[in-house]
Amino acid sequence: MSTTVADETPTKTAAAQPAVPGASPTIPEDTLDRSASDVSPPLPQAAAAPEPSPAPAQETAKPEPIATSEEEPQNPLTKKFTEAEWKALKEFRTQLPKIFSDAFPDDPDAGNKPYTMWGVTIDPQNPQNAKVSVVLMKFLRARNLSPSEAAEMLQSTLRWRQSFNVEAAMKEEYPSGVFDRLGANFGRDKEGRPVSYNLYGNAGAAFDDVQRFLRWRVAFMERDIQFLDFETVDQILQVHDYEGVSMSSRTTNSKNAASEATSIFQGHYPELLYRKFFVNVPTFLTWIFWIFKPLLSAATLAKMSVVGSGPRAIGPVLLPLIDASELPTRYGGNAHLQIGEEKAKH
Repeated sequence: MSTTVADETPTKTAAAQPAVPGASPTIPEDTLDRSASDVSPPLPQAAAAPEPSPAPAQETAKPEPIATSEEEPQNPLTKKFTEAEWKALKEFRTQLPKIFSDAFPDDPDAGNKPYTMWGVTIDPQNPQNAKVSVVLMKFLRARNLSPSEAAEMLQSTLRWRQSFNVEAAMKEEYPSGVFDRLGANFGRDKEGRPVSYNLYGNAGAAFDDVQRFLRWRVAFMERDIQFLDFETVDQILQVHDYEGVSMSSRTTNSKNAASEATSIFQGHYPELLYRKFFVNVPTFLTWIFWIFKPLLSAATLAKMSVVGSGPRAIGPVLLPLIDASELPTRYGGNAHLQIGEEKAKH
């Protein structure tokens, strides 16, 4: 079983209190005990002093201007950013040269070189680009809008992508009859998100080599991401099908593969998951979700749902999100899907 990923609340600054106009000082009564010979002729009473003018209220310091649509390249996704997100993004972008330099220490010019990830080229010296903003915001949202924590996550991801060699995993050929029956990229939901299907009942010998399985699984995720434009769509809907999985399927290798895949997607593919549905899950396997719960963030768990078995149970859950013409018949829709034919529908 493989699972994918997963706001800083802006600190409130107290408003400056307006200065209170100064009050005229009160003159204490004369308490000296005078004898008759000490009494001097009364002095003329001085005119009352004019009331001092109120001190002007001190102006509250104005915060740094927030990036607006006039200042930033925009697309439909960036237009949904909040002011707090724009503020965090501006700070995050200033750290990109250092992030890139630290991620690739063997390249002395890494802080000046563009890097392409998920089909989006990030230029650390000129990052003002709408698609780049969408990608960077995923790391910020995964770290509660903390630029420093998002920087650590992005740096770790860049290092991992290099060491894992994601591009090579994409080009690698995996044994047919083993991996081509494990998943399909098929159709879109009603809001244009690509839908990905993972079928673990067909795993068979896929877990014999854990590292090979992980390379296939990462490549499969990267193919899903190719259907995102980061302009109107930036998340994936996943269906994980456990039909045919038995207790004997839970080998040491399959457990290790599931654990490592969970770690990879949690740490290096933030905020790419819209919803994940577990379908046809045998009753005796529901305890697996409790095992993996501590490994997942609360935000990721909120996106997951365990559904029943068969088209009659699954259809009512998926059809509100996926049109019947886009949903395979085995899940309650009208679309024809044979695993291995994923290129036929996108």
